[in-house]
Amino acid sequence: MDSSVMGTMVGLKPSDVPPPLGVKMLSAGLAACIADLFTFPLDTAKVRLQIQGEKTLTKDIRYRGVFGTISTMVRTEGPRSLYNGLVAGLHRQMCFASVRIGFYDNVKSFYAGGKDNAGIGICILAGCTTGAMAVTFAQPTDVVKVRFQAQMNMEGVARRYTGTMQAYKHIFQNEGLRGLWKGTLPNITRNALVNCTELVTYDLIKQAILKHKLLSDNLPCHFLSAFGAGFVTTVIASPVDVVKTRYMNSPPGQYKSAINCAWTMMTKEGPTAFYKGFVPSFLRLGSWNIVMFVSFEQLKRIMMVTKKNMEAAN
Repeated sequence: MDSSVMGTMVGLKPSDVPPPLGVKMLSAGLAACIADLFTFPLDTAKVRLQIQGEKTLTKDIRYRGVFGTISTMVRTEGPRSLYNGLVAGLHRQMCFASVRIGFYDNVKSFYAGGKDNAGIGICILAGCTTGAMAVTFAQPTDVVKVRFQAQMNMEGVARRYTGTMQAYKHIFQNEGLRGLWKGTLPNITRNALVNCTELVTYDLIKQAILKHKLLSDNLPCHFLSAFGAGFVTTVIASPVDVVKTRYMNSPPGQYKSAINCAWTMMTKEGPTAFYKGFVPSFLRLGSWNIVMFVSFEQLKRIMMVTKKNMEAAN
């Protein structure tokens, strides 16, 4: 079957004109929000598993596995607890993904001097750059999201925050700007790794599929590329992600630094602590990557078709 026919069957065809930066940034932010809506309970379960062992949440509650954690949370706190921090999570994705994913092609092209076929080194450098850029200004949204996911909605358990905007205000008043940007260094490290691995792996798998003509540039191609990117990213980023989560969620004074947090984990809980929550991390990153990249590719094409139709109408 002709690849263009296959493309129309399983998604919109690629645009003849490369999408401008604005289209890529908006598509990336919206696609990441869609992915978050689907996968947020898995992310919340991951956070609960990662902070387990750091402190006793309650005497009677202990989380076991991703689905056990979700089940326990629904039973003890209600189903809404799975979406604790969703508003901050969506804030984060609109600020964060629009930069780290939307800017990637442009930064890659800049480093490559405008050449079409950038080498793997250029791709890695571009991924690290946009990941670090995104964290620099979107960090407060991540801090609030993690703290909401960590807090329990139970009678008798004190809640740190009652609303998203109240959380931003409370952190600023009690911890200053440093509190809002707490964990920036481990988060830059984590997101440089995640962004680099995620985007570069997706890029390389997609290029290999298209080069060997295994699939055309359509949904099955995007699905396979995204799944591979999610798995590789989880393996590489999990240790930094656990340290980031614990450090950002910690009260003032518990850890001197992110490195101190990592050392405390190693000495008190051993090396396996760095892979706590690995299954939910993979379930979340794998599914998140699939939903995000498939949505991103289609949203770009929808926006370009809309743009073309609007220009034709004028």
